[in-house]
Amino acid sequence: MGAINQEDLPVAIQTDDAEVRMSDVGEMTVAYFRLKKGADFGPALAGLPEDLCQCPHWGYILKGRIKMKTRAGDEIYEAGQAFYWPPGHSPSALEDTEYVDFSPKEDFGAVIRHITGGTA
Repeated sequence: MGAINQEDLPVAIQTDDAEVRMSDVGEMTVAYFRLKKGADFGPALAGLPEDLCQCPHWGYILKGRIKMKTRAGDEIYEAGQAFYWPPGHSPSALEDTEYVDFSPKEDFGAVIRHITGGTA
């Protein structure tokens, strides 16, 4: 696989507030997120340890601003910033936000199955 186009990736999560498109690439998963202002993953992550995502992510904010709830407190990320989110976080969109991230596929797959009830 060479270039990865967002629109070519299958939709894993589709709600009124969020769209997640993703595909496995080797041992990693690439995912594109589109979140509407106010979208909050907190309720979807309930039931995971500490009710937080336990998967690490590396990526880049394409548009908007996001608040990341972490064990150490809230952190804000905005368009133009690269990021690393270690395990133990929960995102919510402060503005309409788009970002791309890369995650270990086994860890991310477990989180997505939790969110979707095993349908993804």
